Amino acid sequence: MNLYLYGAALALVCCSAAGQQMASLDALLQPEQQSLDALYKHLHANPELSYHEKETAARLAAELTKAGFTVATGIGGHGIVGVMKNGAGKTVLVRTDLDALPVTEKTNLPYASKIRAKDEQGNDVGVMHACGHDIHMTAFVGTARLLARLKNQWSGTVVMIGQPAEERGGGAQAMLKDGLFTRFPRPDYCLALHTDAALQTGRIGYREGPVMASVDSVDVTIRGVGGHGAYPHLTKDPVMIAAQFVMALQTIVSREVRPIDAAVVTVGSIHGGTKHNIIPDQVDLQLTVRSYTEQTREQILTSIRRIATGVARTAGVPADREPIVKVKTDEHTPATSNDPALVQRLLPVWRNLLGDQNVVLRDPEMGGEDFSHYGLIDPRIPIFLFRVGTIDPERMSAAQNTPLPSLHSPLYWPRPHPTIETGAKAMTAAVMDLLAK
Repeated sequence: MNLYLYGAALALVCCSAAGQQMASLDALLQPEQQSLDALYKHLHANPELSYHEKETAARLAAELTKAGFTVATGIGGHGIVGVMKNGAGKTVLVRTDLDALPVTEKTNLPYASKIRAKDEQGNDVGVMHACGHDIHMTAFVGTARLLARLKNQWSGTVVMIGQPAEERGGGAQAMLKDGLFTRFPRPDYCLALHTDAALQTGRIGYREGPVMASVDSVDVTIRGVGGHGAYPHLTKDPVMIAAQFVMALQTIVSREVRPIDAAVVTVGSIHGGTKHNIIPDQVDLQLTVRSYTEQTREQILTSIRRIATGVARTAGVPADREPIVKVKTDEHTPATSNDPALVQRLLPVWRNLLGDQNVVLRDPEMGGEDFSHYGLIDPRIPIFLFRVGTIDPERMSAAQNTPLPSLHSPLYWPRPHPTIETGAKAMTAAVMDLLAK
């Protein structure tokens, strides 16, 4: 047979199969759209902070049970695990996160969150799914329903997990320590999706290798000697010292880290004092540190300690009142790196499913994800975190003049449809390829 004709025939068969799969997934999702929309709006309007995802976990556990999964709850806190065994074959883990952020929503959506709660410091805060975890969960449920309906087309085991406390960086480790890979089928592949606040709806984003940074939360207490605001010469003003400390931190990235190494040091919170005319005893700061290598991470943390001590000593703070720098090890998130072979395997699946123009290469980011832990606990398990576009074309066009709100913004809102359907179809197609009969 002429090789050209054979290749053309094979391409037609592949395109036909991809078209049939697309039509099949669309047809299966169509009757689910109304219930998925209701689920999304419920989750968005009822967010829960990290380590407090009780009702969210219960709702997702019920959804998985209804779809035919065997469900366990209370794994590593409020984590849930749904298992569907469907004959011999590999095991694929699909993860969604459950938690929301201490952000007061300002979108004015009809289903906007009005929830308030106490944060870890006991402060009254607004709560919002400002990072798209509500989209993740709804696409996750859509995937579970599709895989259950398509059991005759795949063979193996699907493990679907709802993970708590992603925003605090401790949820993945908590589930792993509670036996995720020993009490339940050990995965051969781990998949997750994440919303993208700068990618058009209907599209997914990918990248091989390093894709998200390591993250450290650092608490710094600048201590001084308090007193009356009218007599500053009798004090060691921690507000002034803290101001110098914040400015000096910027030299770490600009003058200490190699220019070709990515790094971020951000002061996200600073609190000190109670009244206009009182110089306080201390100022508390919260920092986030981002990097891609362990060497850069250690360099930054060492520099933070040195600078804090240095500015305090320069101000004449007594030795017993030097700054306290605490790296919150329970919130450390390693850098996330997508397995190149797994990425290359799934790209043709998605291109055939969604079209070449809708599968987009994305740049690495300084955001963090504790999904990385699932690949680090056993380097033989490949992981892949891909992005799902959430912004409709009209807003994308308008963004040329006005920047779009980023993830974690009180103004961020994803377009639910077709975002949810795109995420569910892409994840379902990926799982079915990895578990193909």
